Amino acid sequence: MTYAADRLYEEVAYVAYHFHWSRDDILDLEHPERLRFVAQIARLNSLASGR
Repeated sequence: MTYAADRLYEEVAYVAYHFHWSRDDILDLEHPERLRFVAQIARLNSLASGR
């Protein structure tokens, strides 16, 4: 099973934008770990915006 390229780009861009990590560092993460960072960033953004 392959992971959709568009979704992968979204995840990498999201983490890179918020954490300022390199593309290679983000791509080195296992998929579940990367998704956990995405979820954590979303949670922090929601808290910061008062949602």
